[in-house]
Amino acid sequence: MNHKDDRRFRIANHEALIGVALVLINFLWWYGFAFGLGGQPVSDYDWILGMPAWFFYSCIMGFLLMVFLVMVVVKYLLTDIPFGDEEDDHE
Repeated sequence: MNHKDDRRFRIANHEALIGVALVLINFLWWYGFAFGLGGQPVSDYDWILGMPAWFFYSCIMGFLLMVFLVMVVVKYLLTDIPFGDEEDDHE
């Protein structure tokens, strides 16, 4: 069976693109807050729970955001697919 005819490869490619999108969202979130808020003298930093605001938003809130997004993606966008040959499923 040609892998282009196998729907599992289409699903896997689609889910790989979703994974790449999640990585890009994570990186852009982290980079935006880390260098957007962190590019000033330390004396000008805002502090949240004893941490610089740039660290809190980029690392702590970014982590929580990504956990939420991954949970949503796994629940609503990813598909269970069999690992065996599809011919075995029809027997």
